Amino acid sequence: MPGGPRFGRCMLALVSLLVLQLRAQGILTVGITYVTEAVDKGAVCLDGSPPAYHFSEGSGSGINSWLVHFEGGGWCHNTISCISRRDTRSGSSNHMEKEFNFSGILTNEQPFNPDFYNWNRIRVRYCDGSSYTGDVEEVDPVTNLHFRGARVFQAIIQNLLSRGMKNAENAIISGCSAGGLTSILHCDQFRAVLPSGAKVKCLSDAGYFVNANDISGAPHIEEYFSQVVATHGSAKNLPASCTSRMEPSLCFFPQNAVEQIQTPIFFLNSAHDSWQIRNILAPSVSDPQGIWNICKNNLQKCSPEQLIIIQDFTNKFLAALRKGSRSPYNGMFIDGCYVHCQSEGQGAWLENASPMIDNTALKLNLLLQTIAKAVGDWYYDRNPIQRKIDSAYPCNSNFI
Repeated sequence: MPGGPRFGRCMLALVSLLVLQLRAQGILTVGITYVTEAVDKGAVCLDGSPPAYHFSEGSGSGINSWLVHFEGGGWCHNTISCISRRDTRSGSSNHMEKEFNFSGILTNEQPFNPDFYNWNRIRVRYCDGSSYTGDVEEVDPVTNLHFRGARVFQAIIQNLLSRGMKNAENAIISGCSAGGLTSILHCDQFRAVLPSGAKVKCLSDAGYFVNANDISGAPHIEEYFSQVVATHGSAKNLPASCTSRMEPSLCFFPQNAVEQIQTPIFFLNSAHDSWQIRNILAPSVSDPQGIWNICKNNLQKCSPEQLIIIQDFTNKFLAALRKGSRSPYNGMFIDGCYVHCQSEGQGAWLENASPMIDNTALKLNLLLQTIAKAVGDWYYDRNPIQRKIDSAYPCNSNFI
């Protein structure tokens, strides 16, 4: 029977080997922190449980530098869809993993993350379904749904300030997907709570969702975001500079909100974002016979007609991106990979096969930039004008 000191030594050796393998890939395992004091403020997940995050402490020159990264996970737009999230990790900290692997922009290995490896790095778990914009006081006793995303954001930030972020000299709010939208919508709010002399910027990874009709000609995503805003009571927590000019639900789209945001933002996105093509351009509701299923799984298997439609969608995305990001302080890295989110995984962020682009040197194969270098150069003002766009598919690396 297995057991005894020998078995224990074998297990310890296996665990040690696994840790070494993860480190070799730039991956760090970090435990969970529950913000229990938030419950008394009503700042809770959909099910009423406390919000949570994973925190890897900074060191050396990064001791007063903070990277707060919000994970993604879509949204819920009505009672039924929110109930389906409520008892999962997307709606309850009771169902979240106790440990999480940090890689990409969150890793503590310098070769894999040269500019931010020794910062205080936080991954905020997503459990409200509104990109942290909701705030409805009433709780239906039948569903026990709490729409309190805006309060959760405030509680998380206040908790981090008490842990030392109030002394920040450098800071970034970042996020992937719905978290990338969070980093846009809360960009100026994040800046406002930090010291006036701190260098504060925002990074949105795959969060620039475009308002475009689907393949049937219907405004599916506009209607969906309108339902999200109505369900969560989000209107009062969206940027006032936008809601004073148009319907609040339209301010869920970055193209309508970012022009008035004062804090510098970096947009990391694919021009052929896989989530947007699957859910904005060709959602299942507009394709009941599944004609687009094969194409959505592999763009190389799309028909010529489908590729024309996708290219038109890509052009609309790029036009919306340029319209909403005219500030000379903003930056972007737009590649042609068929992916969704590229900062969290080491393969896209910084490895030998990571996406690399440079408008002025691509064809000469010179001065190619990885995502990690582009973001670092922009943040530290080593090369502040970072506007890299190469939307050709497939992307110009082995990373697809």
